[in-house]
Amino acid sequence: MKNSKSSTSSDLFEVAKTLMPGGVSSPVRAIKPYPFYTAHASGSYLTTVDGDTLLDCCMAYGPLILGHAAPQVRQAVEAQLDYGWLYGTPSPLEPEFAKIIIGDHTGMDMVRFVSSGSEATMAAIRLARGFTGKQDIVKIEGGFHGAHDAVLVKAGSGATTMGVPDSAGVLADLVKHTRQVPYNDPEALETLLTAHTDVAALIIEPVLGNIGPVLPEKNYLKDVREITKAHDVLLIFDEVITGYRLGIGGAQVMYGIKPDLTTLGKIIGGGLPIGAFGGHKEIMQLIAPQGPVYQAGTFSGNPLSLSAGIATIRYLHDNQMFYHELDAKTRALEESLGPQENGSFVRLGSMFKYFFRTTPPKNYREVKECDTIAFGRFWKRMLDYGIFLPPSQFETNFISSAHSDQDLTTLSQAYTQCR
Repeated sequence: MKNSKSSTSSDLFEVAKTLMPGGVSSPVRAIKPYPFYTAHASGSYLTTVDGDTLLDCCMAYGPLILGHAAPQVRQAVEAQLDYGWLYGTPSPLEPEFAKIIIGDHTGMDMVRFVSSGSEATMAAIRLARGFTGKQDIVKIEGGFHGAHDAVLVKAGSGATTMGVPDSAGVLADLVKHTRQVPYNDPEALETLLTAHTDVAALIIEPVLGNIGPVLPEKNYLKDVREITKAHDVLLIFDEVITGYRLGIGGAQVMYGIKPDLTTLGKIIGGGLPIGAFGGHKEIMQLIAPQGPVYQAGTFSGNPLSLSAGIATIRYLHDNQMFYHELDAKTRALEESLGPQENGSFVRLGSMFKYFFRTTPPKNYREVKECDTIAFGRFWKRMLDYGIFLPPSQFETNFISSAHSDQDLTTLSQAYTQCR
C-alpha cells in the first residue's frame, strides 16, 4: 500500500464524511485514518482507486467463496438481465432454488427468501416466538445475528444475565427478553433454561464466525441440541456465515445436528444481497400468508440474487473436491507458519484467523483477552505488504477457490514477516 498523505481514497473519504454517517455504509469499513476505496476486483484480488493491488482475505466478509467476479456467477446474472431484475411477483427461480436448499438441509422442509442475513435472523426469532407462544430468547455471548434490536445485547457477566442494550435507540424493555450464555458451556445453558421457562428459542452460530472462527468443543453442539429439546426450546442455527462455507449443508451436516430453524445468507446469493430462513413444516406454516406470523419484503426472492445463488450452489454441488481443496489450502498455510509464540492460528475449512492469544479462544471472553494493539500493528503491516485482512481481531478471514498456490505462498510469507 502506498503511504502518501494525499490519495484518491482519502479525498473520497473526506467528501463521504460530509454526506454519510462516519463516511461509510457499515461501521466495519471505517478504517483509520481512512478506508481504501475499491475500483474493481477479480479472483482473489482487489484493486483500489489509488492503484494498489491487494490479495483479499476478507472476501466481502464471506459471500465470495468462488472469488470476485466469478465467471459462472457473472454469466447467470447477465443471462437474467435480459429477462428483468425485479418483478414484484413470484418467479420460477424461487421453487427451483428452494428445492436445492431444502434438499441440502435435513431439518428443513420449507424455506422463505429474504434480502439479508439480518432479516433472516429477525424473522426466525419472530417465528419462534409465534410458534411457541413464549417471549424470551437466548443467544451466545459474542454471537452476532445482525443489527436488529432483539440481538443487540451487551455481553453479560453470568449465565442468567438479563439483556442490556448494546446500542442507543434499543429499548431496554425489549432486550430484557434476550438472555445470554457463554459458548462451549452447556452447563450454563442447562442452568438458564431450568431457571427460566419462558424461552422460545436459542439462536446460535454453530461456529462463532463474527469473532472467530471459535470452534465448538467435542459434543458441545450435540449437548445444546439435547438440552434445548429437553426444555421444549427451539434451536435456531444461524448459518449465515457457515452455510455452504463449511460444506454442503453447512455446520449442521458437518456436526450431525438437526436444528428446528436455520438462517442463511452470504454464499447463497453468490455475492448479491440475499437471506433465507427455513425449518420444520409445522413451524414454517405459521408464516404469512399461510399463518399469523407476518414477514414481507419488496426485494425478497429477487431474480438477480436467486440466479447468482443458484449458479454458485450448483457449482459447489458439481465439484466434489471443492471443499477438500479449500481445507487443504488453510492447512498448508497453518503448517507453513511453524511455531506460534505470540498467538494461535485457528482454522476450519476455508475460515481462518490468527489470534494474538497464546491458546485458541473457546468463547467470547477469551477472544476479548487477545492483544488488539498487537493485532492493529500486524494488520497495518499486512496491508503495507499487500494483504487485505478484515480490520479487526474479531472477524474471520476467508479464502476462496480463486486463491492460488502462489497466493498462499505470498500469504505465508506475509504472516512470517508481519507477525
